[in-house]
Amino acid sequence: MGKSLIYVLIAYLSGSVLYANVFGDLFGVREQYARSADRNPGVANAFTYGGFFCGVLTLLFELAKGAVPVFFYLHSAVQPRGPVLLLVLIAPLAGHVLPLFYGFHGGKGIAVTFGSLLGLFPYVRPVLIFAAVFIFLSVVVKISPHFYRTIASYLLTCVMMLPAHVEPAVHLSFVFMTALVCLRMALSHEEKEKLEVKLLWMR
Repeated sequence: MGKSLIYVLIAYLSGSVLYANVFGDLFGVREQYARSADRNPGVANAFTYGGFFCGVLTLLFELAKGAVPVFFYLHSAVQPRGPVLLLVLIAPLAGHVLPLFYGFHGGKGIAVTFGSLLGLFPYVRPVLIFAAVFIFLSVVVKISPHFYRTIASYLLTCVMMLPAHVEPAVHLSFVFMTALVCLRMALSHEEKEKLEVKLLWMR
């Protein structure tokens, strides 16, 4: 059990590196995050203030910091199922939201959530469900602003994983991820604009 928990610690420390800040410093735009609407050190602000290359690098590394620890845990000699798998999946997101290296003031964690689910490869059902829901609520039934779309996407994904028979440890981990992200969103500094829902064929 002790060896398994080392993977949880590594996953948390991996999540604690905020790459929007790392590349924000590299591209000289990090201080601009504080003037954004949500003050979030995340992928969206990396693209907005740092441009294409800053955004792409941030996105890739945010995905990787979730995917790599999960993938290596699953392919280690340690038993990969049960409670420890749940913790390894959650740990990168917990690190991102409450990062040790940044005084426990982190980001929302959408990209790292995708990363953790990608780390389950070749078991791709959970990440495909999450991606499909996000796209559906962004294109077909468009929920805006992003604040509400994110919360709705997490909650609906929790529901959609039930009929899809997602592995219980993975499903439960996503429930905890949803709670963590929703709490982080609720505590966000961004102004909560009025909720709007539009269908694809509506203008």
